[in-house]
Amino acid sequence: MTHPTEGRPLPDSLYAETARPAVPTPPLTGEIRVGTALIGGGFTGLSAALHLAEAGHAVAVLEANAPGWGASGRNGGQINPGLKTLPSDVERDFGPERGARLAHAAWNAPDLVFELVERHGIACAAARGGTLRVATSDDQIPALRQLTDECRARGGDVAWLDDAAIAARTGTSTGRYRAALLDRRGGQVNPLGLARGMAQAAIGHGAQIFGGTRALSLRRDDGCWRIGTRNGAVRADRVVFATNGYADRLWNRLRRTVVPASSAIVATAPLPPDIRARILAAREVLYELGEITTYYRIDDAGRLLIGGRSSLAERSGPGAFPFLQRHALTLWPFLHGVQWTHGWNGHVAVTLDHYPHWHEPMPGIIACVGYNGRGVAMATLLGREIARRALGATTEDILLPPSPIRPIPFHAAWPLGVTAKIIQGRLTDRLSRLRG
Repeated sequence: MTHPTEGRPLPDSLYAETARPAVPTPPLTGEIRVGTALIGGGFTGLSAALHLAEAGHAVAVLEANAPGWGASGRNGGQINPGLKTLPSDVERDFGPERGARLAHAAWNAPDLVFELVERHGIACAAARGGTLRVATSDDQIPALRQLTDECRARGGDVAWLDDAAIAARTGTSTGRYRAALLDRRGGQVNPLGLARGMAQAAIGHGAQIFGGTRALSLRRDDGCWRIGTRNGAVRADRVVFATNGYADRLWNRLRRTVVPASSAIVATAPLPPDIRARILAAREVLYELGEITTYYRIDDAGRLLIGGRSSLAERSGPGAFPFLQRHALTLWPFLHGVQWTHGWNGHVAVTLDHYPHWHEPMPGIIACVGYNGRGVAMATLLGREIARRALGATTEDILLPPSPIRPIPFHAAWPLGVTAKIIQGRLTDRLSRLRG
């Protein structure tokens, strides 16, 4: 019998309809031996597999469903530079030298994504129009100014936009936007297409990727690690957990270090040319600052994709998230009558300190989770770091230092906590805009 969470089809989404075809990844049968086994076929695992395979390293990926099935294939498609915190905060929290390396790498992480797309010819509707971080209240402006100044001081290609300039770029004249940071390093992609392209590139360099293959057990056996699956096993010198918001009870303490939060997206049919030209005409991506983030972009076919926090239950269909459609009509009243064709959601992993976490609790075990909504660029970057570590880089050489595994207290209550946080955040954002 198939495990209930093994071999599940991709959820209905625009990406599932429009992404490049998937490369075959049949389930594992029998037993194999590799240098590194990766549990999870999202951007972390696929990037690590690709970089390891390019170096001639024997690597296998075990994915319970299909490559890109989780957040990697459901997210907003924004390739955003940076972390949640300021570069100066990163330098303070990780020390001047390591913090500077991490901050530089994080804010330039989109470079790696676009380089992989170009080098491997990945068809994924990639475009580099930049990222807009937009203040929706006056009290957000000082921190956004500071981020702009810090990025500029560290060589970032950024610009400050006042309220008139951001209104012109977005096509909204509601007065909602007070200012914005344009970071030209950012961009967009069909994320499922990127995941499938990375999988194909990794397989082309010798990686083995097994879909419909859930890791069910892990134990030390005869000098290596043995991962048991439904119809086989992988023996490996090194095992990497790249499960992020879909971590399960195979490593329960790891699962309880992140809070899965749900993000939903709705998409329109291709917009008429006159409307398409009014909203982010340069193919920028945008996210609104605030307690509860809303984000949007125009894709290569001229569709509007707009997303934000949602209920935790999996839902799909154009009418599943009416609050996002209402928000779009508030921003652009001229969208009345536009057809909404798709809606879907999925989990992202949030950490309490807003940083990704790297763990090495024992020899030969690595975990890297928690991208806090920055997964397209950061997971790809840290997948490369996993490959560097597997190939011999020291813990001092990699970007993130290993940290202890600290499960979140009362983790079982996270569904109620996330719901309460969304309600509180929306009220806080509304009051902040009223004060502004």
